[in-house]
Order: sequence, then structure tokens, then C-alpha cells
Amino acid sequence: MSTRVSTKHHPHDDAPDTARDFRELAALPPGPERDRLRDEIVEAWLPMAERIAGRFRSRGESYEDLRQVAALGLVKAVDRYDPERGKAFESYAVPTVTGEIKRHFRDHMWTLHVPRRVQDLRNRVRLACRDLTQSAPEQRPSVARIAEYTSLSEEDVKAGLEALDSFSALSLDAEAPGSSDGYSLADALGASDPALDTVVDREAVKPRLAALTERERTILYMRFFGDMTQSRIAEELGISQMHVSRIINRCCERMREQVMRDVV
Repeated sequence: MSTRVSTKHHPHDDAPDTARDFRELAALPPGPERDRLRDEIVEAWLPMAERIAGRFRSRGESYEDLRQVAALGLVKAVDRYDPERGKAFESYAVPTVTGEIKRHFRDHMWTLHVPRRVQDLRNRVRLACRDLTQSAPEQRPSVARIAEYTSLSEEDVKAGLEALDSFSALSLDAEAPGSSDGYSLADALGASDPALDTVVDREAVKPRLAALTERERTILYMRFFGDMTQSRIAEELGISQMHVSRIINRCCERMREQVMRDVV
């Protein structure tokens, strides 16, 4: 393959002239020769793909990752391009590569799920902020100024500004703002109180306990609140240890069934 720089006007000045190579590629059967020519075409157009990737460098993704995504889009464009349609490869490849990069951002970069409409608002607001700060880089444009520039409502501008922060999330191990002692965001989070489960359980069985006989309540209280053994309870009440065991098991099983029935 002898790649020539085209003398035609292209948005990319060094766009190679690969029209003949694509016609040859389309005529070749699957095999090593076709794979070699395909790889050479991809390599010839890589500078264009990398320049497209460079347009997205300020959006929170590493340039190296963007280059790889752009290269993937270029390979797809080469494989799907049909020279018989009479359309220049560049006019097909540019939107294909750009679409692959945008799809990467949509599928992999949003930390939070953001509706497509809000993503569009984010892009419009981001571009407006970039344009407006060129004349006054020290100042961030106001919501009203962005709304006027984009013809959006102030509510839409605010939604777009909030979406600007949705690409990435801070780690819970990140140091809290203004902290000088390593106090992290996780340290500021509350934790589940195990005692709350006990409160819920007690409230659930309270009406069931009230429905027991006085002797049944006494035995349960001595066992679970007085921490007495079954033998000691039997001795205190003048009954057998086996009888105490049957009463405890029967009461616990009955209350468990009642609570579970109410839950279901």
C-alpha cells in the first residue's frame, strides 16, 4: 500500500488518499493479505482518530483511554465502509469515531444515572461556560447569563450545571474539605444502630406477651430477662424443669407464628 496525502480539501489536512486501497480491500477475499491491507488503512487514518479524541480531553477521561476508544471506532468504520456507495471514507469515519467516543461517555463515564435530556443540557451549558469565560476567564458566568446565551430557561441551566458534577464521585475515603487530620467523608456518615432492631422486635411481641397467661409471662420474664436457668425457674415455681421447657417453647413458637403472619 502506498498511502498518498490527498490534494483535495479536507477538514484534516493530512488525510490520506485511500480510495484505491478501499476498492482493493473490498475485492480481496478473507485472508492474510486482506488483513494486512486493512491494518495499513487503519494505521493511515489513526492521526485523524486521535485528533477527534483530543476534542474530548477536558471531559474527565484520560486521553489514552479516549485514543483507544477512537481507534476502536476507526476500525469499525474501516470494516463497515462501502466504497461503492461513492461516499468519501472521511465523511463516514468522522461521525463513526465521534459516535463511538460519545457512546463511551454515555455508557461508562456517568457515575449517576442521568436522563438523556439532562445530558444534552449539560453539554449545552458546558459549551456556553467555555465560550463565555474566554472573554472573562476570572469570572464564572451567572445562571442568567448562561440562560440568555443558550436560550434555555434558568431551571434548565441549573439542571445542566448540576449534571456537570455527575461524571465522577468522590471516594468515601477522600479527605473532607477543610480537614487537616485525615477526617474522611466516611467518618461523617451515620451507621445502623443495632439497638433499633431490638426496639422493633420488642414492639412486635409486646401485644403477644400481653395475651399470654400471667404464669407464662412470669416464666418468660425469669428466663429471658432474669437470665435464670430452666431448673432454677422450676425450683422457684415448684414445677418440673420439663414443664418449664414446654411452656417456653410453646409460647415462643406461638408468638413467632403470630409475628410472621402479620409480616406476611
